Amino acid sequence: MFQKIELRLSGSGGQGVILAAIILADAAIEEGKNAIQTQSYGPEARGGASKAEVIISNDEIKFPKVTECNILLALTQNSYDKYVASLSKDGILVVDESVNVNMNASFKIFKLPILDTAQNKLGTHLVANIISVGALYGLIGEEVISRDVMVRSISNRVPPVTVEKNLCAFEEGIKLIRG
Repeated sequence: MFQKIELRLSGSGGQGVILAAIILADAAIEEGKNAIQTQSYGPEARGGASKAEVIISNDEIKFPKVTECNILLALTQNSYDKYVASLSKDGILVVDESVNVNMNASFKIFKLPILDTAQNKLGTHLVANIISVGALYGLIGEEVISRDVMVRSISNRVPPVTVEKNLCAFEEGIKLIRG
């Protein structure tokens, strides 16, 4: 049974990993879980390093930062290089297919065409973060957060004119992770 999960989402500024983390934390709270979300980004508004963390737990969260990352999302090579050492040995790594990873690692690896799907299937790179949310949701599943709650969280956080496209992106992410 689910007890606690620690996620780190990373990429470069402008890729929306902070919004993705906020959506996951909002959904977890609405689901009745304890959740906390923190973020960090470089001084550059766009293109600098960006990281967001989410802890979801059935119990009280005693420390607001990820201490043992169960799932790491890395959308860029730089973010992979910077944060892969923080992933637990039995953790799960989700990376864009453009990222070169050490395939001999002990953790489970999912190389997914996140950025390509956003641009070429949905027509805009702006939904890569929500594709990532779908992929992460596909891993943590309905035991932690129901699909209806995730859909509501996405719908409440993205601009109203983009809700339909973002919900399509969410579904694409689930498809990518489930193969």
